[in-house]
Amino acid sequence: MRTSPEGKGFPPTRTTGGPISTELRINERIRVPEVRLVGPNGETVGIVPTDQALKLAQEADLDLVEIAPQGRPPVCKLMDYGKFKYENAQKAREARRNQTNVIIKEMKLRPKIDQHDYETKKGHVVRFLGAGDKVKITIMFRGREQHRPELGFRLLQRLAEDVEELGFVESSPKQDGRNMIMVLGPHKKKADAKIDADAARASRAQVRAERQAEEDAEREAAHLAGPVAQKKERGRSENLDPEIEA
Repeated sequence: MRTSPEGKGFPPTRTTGGPISTELRINERIRVPEVRLVGPNGETVGIVPTDQALKLAQEADLDLVEIAPQGRPPVCKLMDYGKFKYENAQKAREARRNQTNVIIKEMKLRPKIDQHDYETKKGHVVRFLGAGDKVKITIMFRGREQHRPELGFRLLQRLAEDVEELGFVESSPKQDGRNMIMVLGPHKKKADAKIDADAARASRAQVRAERQAEEDAEREAAHLAGPVAQKKERGRSENLDPEIEA
């Protein structure tokens, strides 16, 4: 126990350093006497003094980068470090872009649902599966319906068959208290579904733009033809008074 100047006892304090750096050591920051050197094309050069490795990097207009500090000696490679960092950042950005968050939508039905409501609910399920999302289907039983689980089972089977082109049964129907649950998974991945949706949206926008261009061209043509037709009609004057010579 460390004692303070006032004589009171305090537990020993710990000196905490800053966050651990994940940056690779490069060039003069590499302070070991020798390194295992790898050339710019991945070829093994061998163990060389660090000063010599730095000289080779300068001659090739490259950086000496420590890629495996745990090695004995550490492994270093000759490379363009700026380009290396840029390419890694691009790969990480692409990986984040392609990463899909699993979203589970939920749709609740009653075992004695009428046809109109069933078609409406099925439409929602189709939309969810088409967007690449999973769908949790819940059949809610009430009162005496709890003694007829086969009603819910048949309804879930019917729904699965109606949407089999877009999804598959990922979790078979099973009873959970007063409910019966089934999970449908999409055939299409969410990233692929997003690409298809973007393409369809772009196609619709192009069709609208072409239709608008046609309408604008028709209006312009009608506007140009209007004065000409009117001028032709006024070109021939009629003498309404027969006693006045034309």
